[in-house]
Amino acid sequence: MDLGRFGVWTFDFEDQPAGRMRDAIQELEALGWPAFWIPERDGREALTHAGYLLSVTERITVVNGIARIFSREPRWTRGAALLLADAYPDRHLLGLGFGGERPGQQPLQAMRDYLAEMDAVTSANPLPQAPARRILAAYGPKMLALARDRSAGAHTYHVPVRHTAQAREVLGAAPFLGVEQAVLFERDPARAREIAREHLHVYLTSKYNVAKFLRLGYTEADLDGGRGSDRLVDDLVIWGDLDTIAGKLHHHLDAGADHVGVQVIGVRPGESAMPQWRALAGALLPQPVAR
Repeated sequence: MDLGRFGVWTFDFEDQPAGRMRDAIQELEALGWPAFWIPERDGREALTHAGYLLSVTERITVVNGIARIFSREPRWTRGAALLLADAYPDRHLLGLGFGGERPGQQPLQAMRDYLAEMDAVTSANPLPQAPARRILAAYGPKMLALARDRSAGAHTYHVPVRHTAQAREVLGAAPFLGVEQAVLFERDPARAREIAREHLHVYLTSKYNVAKFLRLGYTEADLDGGRGSDRLVDDLVIWGDLDTIAGKLHHHLDAGADHVGVQVIGVRPGESAMPQWRALAGALLPQPVAR
């Protein structure tokens, strides 16, 4: 499965009707984007969402980033993944993740148990010719090791470049490493950081994200009660003009990532990030050779 070096990562489809999603992903496919990452956050179920997007496109790979393990039982996740792999060979990648805080549940053990139950399922579902592939949302060394040993690799979200290097060291050379990276088309530093802080606040105040940042060497002062220091904000959100953004996105690849899912933030409610996706396609994707 070749996802290319860059893909689109977006929350935008969570609140769009089917027709608008169809038109948008078809344009992204026509622009040459090889992969499209979708989360599971506001009620749009991950596997049916992926199936719809696959059904209205021809080439683009759809990646669940992530499907929450508590949203469905392992047997149904397995069954859905097998069907998508059979119907759309090498075009669906199942990203699994813990998906937020749950009282009494520890992410590592919950994921171990989920994968064990998923792999133990027996059913009449036929196995596809192209395999159903999965990756795990992983940050700490133990979850990264689980991703290495029990899946095709790992997916990270809101991490600095140095985490990408650390993740590659844990995973080793072969497993896939996909990294989400937020970008903002804003040149004014004060305005850019204001927008970035609004986007990051929920992540700078949630238990497992706070632990992730502290493990990476940031301090409570950097977290600043959820506001985020300039250093932390600038490490997590690339802002500036197109050339600056495109150049910095390559840093994750240099640090060991196989693929970067680019999330455009700062788009006003009701508006589309398509202008930014068009510009990024021209800067990041291989361009057809003129004949």
